[in-house]
Amino acid sequence: MNDRSFSSLPVMRLFLSVLMAVVCSLFAFELALAKEGTGQTNSSSAVRHISNFVLQDSSGKTHSLNQYRDKKIVVVVFLGTECPLAKLYTVRLEKMAQSYKEQGVQFLGIMSNQHDSIENISEYVKKHKITFAMLKDEKNRVADKFRAKRTPEAYVLDEKRNIRYQGRIDDQFGVGTIRNEPRTRDLKNAIEDLLAGRPVAVPETEAVGCIIGREVTARPEEKVTFSNQISRLFQKRCVSCHREGQAAPFALTDYKEVVGWAEMINEVVQQKRMPPWHADEKFGQFKNDCHLSDEEKQLIADWVKAGAPEGDRTKMPKPLQFASNWQLPKKPDAIFKIQKKPFKVSAEGEIRYQYFSVDPGFTEDKWISAVEIKPGNHLVVHHILAFTRPKEGKKKRLTEASGFLAAYVPGLVPEPYLPGMAKKIPANSELVFQVHYTPVGSEQKDISEIGLIFTEEKSVTHLVMTSSAINTRFVIPAHASNYEVTANSPSAQTSVQLLAMMPHMHLRGKSFKYEILFPGGKRETVLSIPRYDFNWQTAYRLQKPITLPPGTRIHCTAHYDNSKENPFNPNPDIPVSWGDQTWDEMMIGYFDVAIPYSPSSKNQLALGGRPERLIARFDKNSDGEISRDEIPTRLVPIFLLIDRDKNSRVTLEELKTADKDYRKK
Repeated sequence: MNDRSFSSLPVMRLFLSVLMAVVCSLFAFELALAKEGTGQTNSSSAVRHISNFVLQDSSGKTHSLNQYRDKKIVVVVFLGTECPLAKLYTVRLEKMAQSYKEQGVQFLGIMSNQHDSIENISEYVKKHKITFAMLKDEKNRVADKFRAKRTPEAYVLDEKRNIRYQGRIDDQFGVGTIRNEPRTRDLKNAIEDLLAGRPVAVPETEAVGCIIGREVTARPEEKVTFSNQISRLFQKRCVSCHREGQAAPFALTDYKEVVGWAEMINEVVQQKRMPPWHADEKFGQFKNDCHLSDEEKQLIADWVKAGAPEGDRTKMPKPLQFASNWQLPKKPDAIFKIQKKPFKVSAEGEIRYQYFSVDPGFTEDKWISAVEIKPGNHLVVHHILAFTRPKEGKKKRLTEASGFLAAYVPGLVPEPYLPGMAKKIPANSELVFQVHYTPVGSEQKDISEIGLIFTEEKSVTHLVMTSSAINTRFVIPAHASNYEVTANSPSAQTSVQLLAMMPHMHLRGKSFKYEILFPGGKRETVLSIPRYDFNWQTAYRLQKPITLPPGTRIHCTAHYDNSKENPFNPNPDIPVSWGDQTWDEMMIGYFDVAIPYSPSSKNQLALGGRPERLIARFDKNSDGEISRDEIPTRLVPIFLLIDRDKNSRVTLEELKTADKDYRKK
């Protein structure tokens, strides 16, 4: 290098430093491109070393990180005994622990929740058949060392015990989402990378699950306390489900249990995930509306910010009284088991809807003033729908459009019908149940029950019936993000009272709306669900019944998201049509109506017979008639026979005439 190349040494150094900066920038840019789309989070922290820690397992045996110094890799997973997502991953973690054992990989489970006792952990290990060490982290010191936030959250430590991966196990299970298979197996991939001697491709992902219930220091001088305001708020909005023996994963009645969940409670409340209520407040008023006001949400936030103080225990309200383990106002008059023998629910995978039938032995009509379906195992029962149908001449498959009796879904609190109102189960009927099971990481068994409260026919002034606006003839295109499907109910033949509505779709359901189509053309929206959630199939019970005059119909509009942006979507690459299973779709707008009743009017039809149902099925433009372009080509010959005046339109009167002629034959 001569003097003509660089006039001085400082200039040469400046050139080299600029060149090095450019090279480093290009390398960083290429690395960022390589990581794009992997689900990796942007971590601002450098590689962290984990020093030794000592904890005890559920049997009292002491474990330390240093005792595994001969292991190439140590996988630490933070878990919780009551966290639903943690339970889903237990079997998978156990299988991974066994499969990598011979390759020098040690798994450790750590329970840091203050409300997870040694007894809870011992029961958890036994129930899920876990063989790797499950350790109790008193005062969450180890969770603090790792900076762990959630359960489940996994950390992969290399031979020097530096963190090389942290985050989720995979992306199959999320908050309210379950995929058939994971798209990315993040923990497995990280272990494989380290065993192969290469850098971990995705060193960090976002963990999804329950917030670790750390020990907190409460400020006792705070005015908002559990004993005073918070316990009363929970009784008003939450305790019907969050108590022993019910579907919620933990109870909200005991401070020692609640305080460990305080941060998680605040998160789900502020995100409007709890309490489960999805109705647009602009339409309708509902007596089972459980949503929290802004003031109530702020009350919870202030309490958590103050360290979730217990307060003066003498200010605790009296415990709510329930009829044993039933939510009905009294113990049912008749209880039937849904399954003849326990149904085995596998630890993993997706289970098809199961159908069970029960003969209650009713030789005469039964009048039901209240009904409740009670799961035998809340861990695995997602929902149960109950129907009635005649024992004689029954069809092989259940028809969801008719015979609906009752439902169980998490968050649905059964209520008696209004005084004088009852449903009828006709004599010689059987009860049919559709049960949706969801695995929880260990094999489970279930025997569910239905409880009925009877009333006498002479006290019945109104017959409660469940009808529906239903559409079975649709195909949702692949990748469609806002596909619309509509349906009409049969028209009311007498004046009826609308009591409640329950929309039903599956995993691609996006929104659902109910409108009343009054005679004369007036339309009124009575329920709008802008963000439908399959996990919460709520019955929306009106504060005051709405009178529907003769000729009124219910019109329902549903939208579906079959795109990859829908986190619930099993497969956005295929078109979807009607089917029983969750990966298929349905469009049913169930609703309850009350019809004036007297023994002399036993056989009246509130929402029409076969002619009215045909109008509801094919009348796409809601004009009360069926035009030729509204029916499938295969039905045109029948249409031409019914269309007696040959005007290419079939009226209700023409359908009734055709139906009468058919019955004479």
